[in-house]
Amino acid sequence: MTIHVKFTPSQLGEVTHTLSVTGADFDEKTINLNGEGIVGEETIQTFNSTRLAFGDGYSQTATQAFDLPADPTLISNIKMYVKLRCPEVGCDEWDVYANVRVKDDASGEFFEMARYITPYWNDNSQLPRGFEFDVTDFKSLLTGNTELQIKTECWNDLGYLISVEFDYEYGEPDYPYYAVERVMAYNSSSIDGVPYGVAHDFDLDKSVTIPENAESTHLRTIISGWGHATPYDPGNRPCAEWCFRTHHIKINGAPAFEHYMGPIGCAQNPVNNQNPGNWTPDRAGWCPGMEVPTRIDNFTEAMAGNTFTYEYDYEDWTNNEQNGDAYYATSTFVVVKSNTEIEKPTVND
Repeated sequence: MTIHVKFTPSQLGEVTHTLSVTGADFDEKTINLNGEGIVGEETIQTFNSTRLAFGDGYSQTATQAFDLPADPTLISNIKMYVKLRCPEVGCDEWDVYANVRVKDDASGEFFEMARYITPYWNDNSQLPRGFEFDVTDFKSLLTGNTELQIKTECWNDLGYLISVEFDYEYGEPDYPYYAVERVMAYNSSSIDGVPYGVAHDFDLDKSVTIPENAESTHLRTIISGWGHATPYDPGNRPCAEWCFRTHHIKINGAPAFEHYMGPIGCAQNPVNNQNPGNWTPDRAGWCPGMEVPTRIDNFTEAMAGNTFTYEYDYEDWTNNEQNGDAYYATSTFVVVKSNTEIEKPTVND
């Protein structure tokens, strides 16, 4: 006879109990129960009012190691909050590109977890905890002693005071084991993105191999456009900040996923203290003082053991080179999940 027992510890830390079971067909059995009671949620402060600026001894980036929870298999969800506050001298008057990255120790690269655009003239104190991002996809990296990096593309010595905290939610995850690998990362800055509408040598074609034990696979992309290149779209909308576009991810040569770079409601942004900045008109897929959307593309099958080709296909358009350049700062990662320990996918050029 097999007896299955599931119990929930009633206190924090290690818990030990005994359970006695009797039945008409067997003698009394004593079962020793051992478990660990863990908190339902834990908030971890990392960067705390770190000043980012340009000039006067300040830097646009800061990198620091922090101690994070040791066992990611117990984590069901991770939320990250980015709070901006103005220094005493005031905030940067421009809307600038900014992000938060985590170091992948295996490669030494910093992976972009989240991107946002700073508000004109102000901070995001209208949001109690700041900008909110789901970064559970990176839980295999957000563990132990981990290096994080924050960046704002400020070009003056005003800048921002930046704080970053994480909410780790403990519980039964969808899968205990995750792994993530970079597919492409042209996102060092707003103008280090993929040139749009001109010939270039950026590699947008990859080969991706998924581990044999993957039970779920998806792509995670962040993209935002910069520049006022012409010809204008209807409504005098230059590229790539203002021109609405539909880009595709091709898998094995066929369009599989679509990314619409259209309006997302800039005028309804709760961070609405940005005057006299030009914050209300709709950009193409982003807004001043708002999180840049994270685009999740789920494969309908786990893709376990498969190798497929990936191509990021930007909508056709030609820059007439009469008003500067256009760029798409783009990062894509492939995330795999499993009920057993899993290695990172392999990505080749």
